[in-house]
Amino acid sequence: MARPGSSPWPRRRWADRATHRQSPRPSNARPLHVHCTSAHLTLPAPSPTVPTTTTTFLYKSDPVRGRQWAGVFRERAPEIDFRIWPDIGDPAQVRFLAAWEPPQDLATRFPQLQVLFSSGAGVDQFDFAALPPALPVVRMVEPGIVQGMVEYVTHAVLGLHRDMPQYRRQQQQGEWRALPVRPASSRRVGVLGLGSLGQAVLEQLRGLGFDCAGWSRSRHDIPGVQCHAGPQELPAFLARTDVLVCLLPLTDATRGFLNKDLFAQLPAGAGLVHVGRGPHLVEADLLAALAVGQIGDAVLDVADPEPLPPSHAFWRHPRIQLTPHIASMTQPLSAAGVVIDNLRRFHAGEPMVGLVDRSRGY
Repeated sequence: MARPGSSPWPRRRWADRATHRQSPRPSNARPLHVHCTSAHLTLPAPSPTVPTTTTTFLYKSDPVRGRQWAGVFRERAPEIDFRIWPDIGDPAQVRFLAAWEPPQDLATRFPQLQVLFSSGAGVDQFDFAALPPALPVVRMVEPGIVQGMVEYVTHAVLGLHRDMPQYRRQQQQGEWRALPVRPASSRRVGVLGLGSLGQAVLEQLRGLGFDCAGWSRSRHDIPGVQCHAGPQELPAFLARTDVLVCLLPLTDATRGFLNKDLFAQLPAGAGLVHVGRGPHLVEADLLAALAVGQIGDAVLDVADPEPLPPSHAFWRHPRIQLTPHIASMTQPLSAAGVVIDNLRRFHAGEPMVGLVDRSRGY
């Protein structure tokens, strides 16, 4: 595996593009075809002293989004041979892979692979045991994911705060009855998980006047937010939470985290907004908590499995709002730009944004 500082194309080319300068074309330049899906670009050939090894970036995810990525690469990084699975070209030239589910046996299939990028915000879909141990893995951190999550959670929390689930039930019964209106400052919202998504959600909710707190495994300091850390501080966090938002990463430690013991520590009638991963939730425990009123209403954007079978109890439960894992989605144009910026960091020997700590699983 190549070292981060060993670039397969001249670093000078990155610097020239970053400052919008064009490298002078040598007198003996020959046309060089760069493959980006079906498009070919003619670029000046490198000088004879520059290595001409092709660098391939392989995209293995939604092909419609892949074609949008290809356009960004043509514009911002035409030096790279961008390909969409299954058109892999020469496997020995594949240096970078973006995938939701990577192919098996990466080390043998792509012996020169230098970085694996997740095409989404999570990496729990990766089998780390099957990946080369020294291969850097990078999760997607881009503005579209963050903004989408902030919008979804804000909508869900406001709906629970203003009793919209109860009004929908009243509408179905033909009942016209006003419920007391509480100010946001009297509603205590707690967010499980204080990564980039959790912090962005808290900033928005705090701006709306909610009494906000957060919990994570490690200590954080967020202005205007009561921050709790570790298992010892989880009970106090839960006891003060009227609306619980789950944005935890999925790890062995967080699988089944939303269970009967946790629900019992919330105030009676608390609301749940679950936008983490389906396996965080013990479904039978949620149904039991809803049946006795320990959980008042739940907004679920994730499930296990996805999609749920047609006979599943969640579909028709009067106190569950279910959406098909759409809280936030990667925006193709900005996502491709983020990846290109990370490639520049990689070849400059700088830390990549979203680099996964394998020991923690995120």
